Amino acid sequence: MPTDLERFPVADGPGSVTQAPELPAGFTETFSSRFIDTGGLRLHAVIGGAGPPVLLIHGWPENWYAWRYLMPSLARHHTVIAVDQRGMGLSGKPDDGYDAGALATDLIAMMDALGHERFAVVGHDTGVVISYALAADYPDRVDRLAVAEIPGPPGVSPAPPLFVPGPLNDKVWHIPFNRAGKIAEHLVQGKEHIFFGYEFAIQGGKPLPETVIDYYVNGFTDPESLRGCFGFYRAWDATMAQNQQRATRPLSMPVLAIGGADSWAEHVADGMQPAATDVQAAVVPGAGHWVAEQAPTELLAVLTPFLSA
Repeated sequence: MPTDLERFPVADGPGSVTQAPELPAGFTETFSSRFIDTGGLRLHAVIGGAGPPVLLIHGWPENWYAWRYLMPSLARHHTVIAVDQRGMGLSGKPDDGYDAGALATDLIAMMDALGHERFAVVGHDTGVVISYALAADYPDRVDRLAVAEIPGPPGVSPAPPLFVPGPLNDKVWHIPFNRAGKIAEHLVQGKEHIFFGYEFAIQGGKPLPETVIDYYVNGFTDPESLRGCFGFYRAWDATMAQNQQRATRPLSMPVLAIGGADSWAEHVADGMQPAATDVQAAVVPGAGHWVAEQAPTELLAVLTPFLSA
């Protein structure tokens, strides 16, 4: 049975539910911020609702808040757990442990603590890579998997060449930059609004409100958070090597691959085909990369029946 949430400390302050801007009406009546000790790492998750559990894993450079428009609707029929991945939001930011296998193990430990043996997973951007590792490494735990807005996990789908057309370069240049080590932190520190603001502007679709972008960027202005947000990329080689092994064991659970019409579109499903045997495709109109925030109603229209099947 799921664990009583009262056992887990309430999270307050910046990054928690209590200080998140422009939440849907009634959000805080359903959801609360909790700290979950996974045995060496403390994770922050926003939890609410009742029913079969669904784990939401955000992308870069965001946190749990990316799912805010979807969460109230999903909570009508599901227990919703929107987690801050290691290194981001209010979760712990150790120096290492950012390969996809370690990140997936973090989340298994969290779901164990919460009492959820089997659950659905939805991942966006870097959350796609983490959720794929979670489903591949713990197939008996993941009932179904939905992934949004990257063209397949690195090491499974073919990597783009070094020199790509300008519009594609604009979308992916941050990956080698973020991998480069502390030089990235030195160049970004003090210029976070320029660096992260560019990422939010260049990824296609309707621009996010400035208040929302400021909320995200302000979460990366201290040195520890800036280092933590680059951790996923600095473990890229280890994750690719792991994924090459995972690809030899295609996922058997249902997979829904979702692309924004103004971003990766059908390429998300194309990238997941080598990784799974049952891939369904969906392209969300009116959305770029930030699909859960740009077109939440349209995303729910494809996600809700998949999760409820």
